[in-house]
Amino acid sequence: MIKVAYLQCPTGISGDMCLGALVSLGVPVEYLSETLNKLGIAQEYKLRVELVQRNGQQATKVNVDLVHNHYHHHEHSHHHGRHLPEIEKIILKAQLPSRAEAWSLSVFRQLAVAEGAVHGIAPEKVHFHEVGAVDAIVDIVGTCLGLDWLGISSNHEGLPMLYCSALPTGGGTVRAAHGEMAVPVPAVLKLWEMRSCPVFSNGIDKELVTPTGAAIVTTLSTEFGSPPPMTIKQVGLGAGTINLPIPNILRLWLGDCTNNSEDPNGNLETITVLETQIDDLNPQALGYVFEALFAVGAVDVFTQPIGMKKSRPGILLTVICHPENMLPCQGVLFRETTTLGIRRSTQQRAILQREIQSVQIEYGKVRVKVAWEGQKQDNSITNVQPEYEDCAELARKYNIPWREVQRLALHTWYLQNQ
Repeated sequence: MIKVAYLQCPTGISGDMCLGALVSLGVPVEYLSETLNKLGIAQEYKLRVELVQRNGQQATKVNVDLVHNHYHHHEHSHHHGRHLPEIEKIILKAQLPSRAEAWSLSVFRQLAVAEGAVHGIAPEKVHFHEVGAVDAIVDIVGTCLGLDWLGISSNHEGLPMLYCSALPTGGGTVRAAHGEMAVPVPAVLKLWEMRSCPVFSNGIDKELVTPTGAAIVTTLSTEFGSPPPMTIKQVGLGAGTINLPIPNILRLWLGDCTNNSEDPNGNLETITVLETQIDDLNPQALGYVFEALFAVGAVDVFTQPIGMKKSRPGILLTVICHPENMLPCQGVLFRETTTLGIRRSTQQRAILQREIQSVQIEYGKVRVKVAWEGQKQDNSITNVQPEYEDCAELARKYNIPWREVQRLALHTWYLQNQ
């Protein structure tokens, strides 16, 4: 069973909203406090949790209250700040759970890269102001601890199976360390640009997405947009700080992915299907497009002849890929074809278990793909196919029919597996 999570962000996202939603889902505050204390900054803040009302709805608010005596003691001696290398050392020394440690480091690196790009400096030189750095450390590390504690499954890249809705742009201005700034602030815009985030306007002229919230979702989210196929088990509600025309609540859906729920053998997987129709592309380009798509992780690519507007002949180009490879495949289609739009859909596909075996025939070695359903038993083998390229290479080398090589390979495999 695959455990997934979906962030629904009608009024945006911030680090404390993430923490609130996670605590609402059952992540113990005591666990967060005790583990965060390992960072060595416990004297700089206090973690406080409360239930609040937002437009008549109850949600969990997590406050990171800074210890002002600590800052007053230091403000006359020197201006202390933390750069990325120092924050990385703090995280590494804490001996956090391995996934939480890796995710926290990735989020801070993403935030530093964005801030560095905005200010024209290297990520390692980005200066996290003392107060802001404490907030960011607690919010980011706390969020990663919470996702790990909930047991969110990891994808092929080791990141959580976390999905996120499109994000509201907000508007107006906000006062920051560098003065009055337009919303979205530059760091948030840069993070959105780095991840090609879908955004929309909900008509609220406030800062709705903070740099910390943007860094968390642009680093950890598998995909942006609609929720994945899932069975919802629980919903956590994290409150924002201010009241807005609509409830200022981040909703975190927790559930099981439907990958395996309908298949007793566990042979269903989630795939993304990309489709676009084209009538103005040189057909010679298609071979290159196929190669480029397979290079970035496409599982299958195919075309179908279709009739288009004004009676033009065209093709329907379809790409099948795993969800984590959707954006790279989409990028190839936009870059290498003339399409102006790509349709996406998420589907389930039933797959057979498979492995590559080898057989030795009189002309040489041939790899054979063997597939079965459920547990591997001799009587459960459902498909045996010699690899085309191996058969073709031997057919060319010995000037014999390809079908003869394939027949010999199949015959040999069945003799060895009787």
